[in-house]
Amino acid sequence: MASYGMNDVKNGLKIIINGEPCVITDTEYVKPGKGQAFTRIKYRFIKSGRTVELTMKATDSLEAADVMDTDMQFLYTDGEYWHFMQAESFEQVQCDASGVGDTRNYLKGEEPCVVTLWNGTPIAVQAPNFVELKIVETDPGVRGDTSGGGGKPARLETGAVVRVPLFVNQDEIIKVDTRSGEYVGRVK
Repeated sequence: MASYGMNDVKNGLKIIINGEPCVITDTEYVKPGKGQAFTRIKYRFIKSGRTVELTMKATDSLEAADVMDTDMQFLYTDGEYWHFMQAESFEQVQCDASGVGDTRNYLKGEEPCVVTLWNGTPIAVQAPNFVELKIVETDPGVRGDTSGGGGKPARLETGAVVRVPLFVNQDEIIKVDTRSGEYVGRVK
C-alpha cells in the first residue's frame, strides 16, 4: 500500500488510521527554535465524522487510503438502504443509514450525489450543495408577530425541518443549502 511522508501531507488527503479511512482537514508544520520539527494534523474519520488531532515527527509516514469519490444518482430508499446508480455504467450500489447520515434529509429521488467508496463499499454520501424541496407543513405567518427577523419551522417533503421566513407558505418550493441545512430562497 502507498504511504505519504510528512512533506506530502496536505488538506483533503485520504489516509488510513487504525484501519479506518480518514480525510485530513488541517495541517500545520511547526519548526521550534530548539528541537526537531514536526507536523500537526487534524483528520476526520469518514464513517463516523469524528475529528482527531495528531502530532507526527518529520520521519513518520501515513498509509494512503483506497478511497474513491464517485458521481452517482440517488434512485430510491427502501427504508433500510439508499440506492445509487452510476450514470455511465448503470452500476448500482446500496448504502446503509450510517453511510448516508444527515444527507437523507435532502434526498427525494434523482439527485446527483458524490458517493465515497472504500474497497468498493459506499461509506459516505454527499448531497448536492443546494436542493429544491416542497414545504408540506408550516404555520401560517401572521403579520406583526415578531420583533426582529423572526422565522418559523417548516417540514419538507423529505421529513427535514428548516427555519423559513414568515412570508413562506405551505406547498411552496424552497431552495435549501444542504451543508448548513438553512433556507436560501423561494423557487419561482
